[in-house]
Amino acid sequence: MSRVLATTPLSQRQPLPRQLDPDRLPAHVAVIMDGNGRWARQRGLPRVMGHRAGVESLKRTLRLCSDWGIGALTAYAFSTENWSRPGEEVTFLMTLFERVLARELEALEREQVRIRFLGDLEELPQGLQSLIADATARTAANTGIHFNVCTNYGGRRELVRAARRLAEQAARGDLDPACLDEERFAAELHTAGEPDPDLLIRTSGEQRISNFLLWQLAYAELHITDVLWPDFDVQALLAALLDYQGRNRRFGGVETPA
Repeated sequence: MSRVLATTPLSQRQPLPRQLDPDRLPAHVAVIMDGNGRWARQRGLPRVMGHRAGVESLKRTLRLCSDWGIGALTAYAFSTENWSRPGEEVTFLMTLFERVLARELEALEREQVRIRFLGDLEELPQGLQSLIADATARTAANTGIHFNVCTNYGGRRELVRAARRLAEQAARGDLDPACLDEERFAAELHTAGEPDPDLLIRTSGEQRISNFLLWQLAYAELHITDVLWPDFDVQALLAALLDYQGRNRRFGGVETPA
């Protein structure tokens, strides 16, 4: 997998900070991008301005992850619960998704980003569905960072969907229930083919995972920061990665004496 965005001039790429060990970077980072509304409110701005600023933060984070050699970034963009927000905010978000994707797709192609949208996409506006299908197809063979955007996504719904599909296979006789294991179950998730996240970052100080990647985060390291998502910058990402590299990842085992 390419470790840099392919067309970025070397002079514009962010070198890996010296504090970080290049051999101990997470292969996959997931982010819960919280705090857009609070960021706007603190500045006396409409909530929608916070979402616009949040898009720029996501682009910045994607760039840094790519430049620093992180293979995958998964962002929680819109949850199944977000439909309960005020109608005008939901409409704005759907329009924002369409505009950003249409505007950025050519750059994503040039920079070899592979983008996928994870969630129940059939409930999205038809125009956005078409753009998503086009972006997914056009970037499928790209060799750069894997960029997963969770849109109309819910972790419990994903697990129920996987269980239902496996039950249907068993009912048809295509699956022996005795042969069902974790690998087979994971193959029915939206993230099939992607390694589980090593690190989850949540901004704005909230300390919960909010129905996000319930299966995939089983052994992820959690980094909670008070930084609001639009303010999440190079120093905030560096702090998260240093925190990660300071962890002893035992995966349920015990520490081996040196």
